[in-house]
Amino acid sequence: MYGFLKKSQTALKDTRKIQETYEASLLEASLETVLSKKSGRRVFWEFLRLEFCEENLEFWLACKEYQSFYSLEEQKRIAASIYEEFIRDGSPKQVNLDSCTREAIRKSLEQPGPSCFAVAEKKIYILMENCSFPRFIETESYKLFINSISNQRGLKKNRMAVRIKGPVEDFRVNPLLLVSKD
Repeated sequence: MYGFLKKSQTALKDTRKIQETYEASLLEASLETVLSKKSGRRVFWEFLRLEFCEENLEFWLACKEYQSFYSLEEQKRIAASIYEEFIRDGSPKQVNLDSCTREAIRKSLEQPGPSCFAVAEKKIYILMENCSFPRFIETESYKLFINSISNQRGLKKNRMAVRIKGPVEDFRVNPLLLVSKD
């Protein structure tokens, strides 16, 4: 009986490792995942700051916030603020957009709608995803972020169900064992 318990503990450890690897792989290499978490946005912003391009994330976040305003007065005020801070030539945090996109945004400021910055937002997201993010995933900050997410997901459950394959008569207990993760 002791040999069986030792084998099941080894199988449980192997199952945990496979589960942790699988969960980590689901999270890895996704800018969307990083931006969906407050801690992810913070570490990515820190990385972008070191790369001298944090304005890209700031602009993208400002666009997301802009979409939450429904009042025309609020939209006009926020759109003008975003334009002055990120779009206008020579603005303090000017993002890298082509002149056609800048001009289209400038014209739309008279009657801004929810999609006023949609094209620019998408272009900046693609820029972050293709240029900055591949370098970010090589950093220790990214690895720590992924590990913290994996640990949060894995440690929320104190128990894990494990099905042990084998003849039922070998067991004196239910074949579906609840095993503590500790």
